Amino acid sequence: MTNLTYDFTGRTALVTGSACGIGLEIARHLALHGAVLYMLDYEAELLGQAAADVGGTPLAVDVSRTDQVQAAVERCVADTGRLDIVVNNAGILRDNVVWKLTDDDWDSVLAVHLGGTFRLTRAAVPHFRAQSYGRVVNVTSYTGLHGNIGQANYAAAKAGIVGFTKTTAKELARFGVTVNAISPNAATRMTSGIPEAKRVELIAAIPAGRFAQPSEMCAAVAFLASEEAAYVTGTVLPVDGGLSM
Repeated sequence: MTNLTYDFTGRTALVTGSACGIGLEIARHLALHGAVLYMLDYEAELLGQAAADVGGTPLAVDVSRTDQVQAAVERCVADTGRLDIVVNNAGILRDNVVWKLTDDDWDSVLAVHLGGTFRLTRAAVPHFRAQSYGRVVNVTSYTGLHGNIGQANYAAAKAGIVGFTKTTAKELARFGVTVNAISPNAATRMTSGIPEAKRVELIAAIPAGRFAQPSEMCAAVAFLASEEAAYVTGTVLPVDGGLSM
């Protein structure tokens, strides 16, 4: 049986939160399959190392800043003449039960997860419309639909991404632009601090019996970012070992 792969030759892609974890593996996968790759992250040193390894162009960007996001898109289009694929993966955690969350805990998580997804998508749309082509893949979470103790800010942001994905999919479909999301469940830096007892409990709830590796998210993103997925839009694809069943 022939493995299904996607050819991104001639396509330009931006991936946020790509210095490590899921974002890094998505960036690696897109570059491996021919995309001209721009990697965005606020951790400049780590990003530089990752970009050198993957073969992408590093852009130190805080996605909560409109000016920095806009400059990154303009740099990409100035260099390559186009923008085809946006993967909104950037995220941070500021966990605490709701009565202990500060305004900054709330605002910063919403600004990066949901605000970053909005800002980069908005900046990309004029270029997508000019080309009559574009692919947006957002990263949401099981927590956005089901909640998790200590993560009201994160859950709200990820739920917002679901609504944003479906709304922009409706708005942009007539321009040849698709907007989709994945809902991953992988072992990353964000999950590394989970206490062992809680980790055992979480794994027991996953039908596949384990957390995925970040690289196992790439096939779903590649499909949604491909030319072949032109008729798939507004969907949230769980890549979670059956957790959301």
